[in-house]
Amino acid sequence: MATTDRHATTLALAHALSAAERGLAVIPLSRSKLPALRSPHHEDPHPTALCHGECGRLGHGVYDASADPRRIRELFAAAPWATGYGIACGLPPHHLIGIDLDTKSGTDASAALRELALRHLFTIPGTVVVSTPSGGRHIWLTGPPDAVVPNSAGRLAPGIDIRGAGGYLVGPGSRTEHGVYSTVPGTAHLPPAPCPPALLRLLATSRRAHRHAPPHSAPSPGTHPSPDPTPHQPGQGLVQFVRAAHEGQRNTRLFWAACRAYENGIGETLSPQLTEAAIHVGLTEHEARSTIASAARLTGHA
Repeated sequence: MATTDRHATTLALAHALSAAERGLAVIPLSRSKLPALRSPHHEDPHPTALCHGECGRLGHGVYDASADPRRIRELFAAAPWATGYGIACGLPPHHLIGIDLDTKSGTDASAALRELALRHLFTIPGTVVVSTPSGGRHIWLTGPPDAVVPNSAGRLAPGIDIRGAGGYLVGPGSRTEHGVYSTVPGTAHLPPAPCPPALLRLLATSRRAHRHAPPHSAPSPGTHPSPDPTPHQPGQGLVQFVRAAHEGQRNTRLFWAACRAYENGIGETLSPQLTEAAIHVGLTEHEARSTIASAARLTGHA
């Protein structure tokens, strides 16, 4: 391992231990922002997909997360290539909720959040804010113990991803392929603030509101795809949503549509059509496939 990598690992461990002192459970991450430890079941003839660490081995992603310094050192010792750390959301004592504001693909997620705040009459309190290498922001909030906030991508608004139960945030001080995550000045020593009740209602019900929708349905026109006009071809509304994208919103629309497709169980089936639609509006095949793969990973289908 290069000296720079060893230095990055040492710094990541130090930051992870510091986070643990605040009651945050952490795991080591690789430069790709994925858990550094591979699943111990990846070569099993019949993978134990539902194992959350009951087997006693390391490599179960966010289910390995711990605030115990000894456990954290054990995790990093098993992953000497780690250059960052992830902070598990939804766990006591903070029950962390992450609001991920993306700036890629021409999306102004901050403006979308301000619009939601005005529409639903809430304000974001002073809290920890982490800047990402791409110029985005992670806003840390806390939820009550009885509120289960699911992970979602673009469901609240385009460009806004939510990290909740079973998800994690890249911790400040982590080094990735694209740069370093850092705390926004003036917020490092703030405690994570309680999520405003009006926003919490949106987050806690966002998945429930769509749970019984047919696979080919989608939100109203203008901001989201219209309902599929051909019921015998599930997901065509999502394809048309991508085909209607203008420059500056192509990746965002494709990512949004792919996430919805995977969440509705038609991701693999619809991927070729989504790729074709993305190419039609100007993305390269490589860009389209990479965006769809990112959606698959985020929704747990990779």
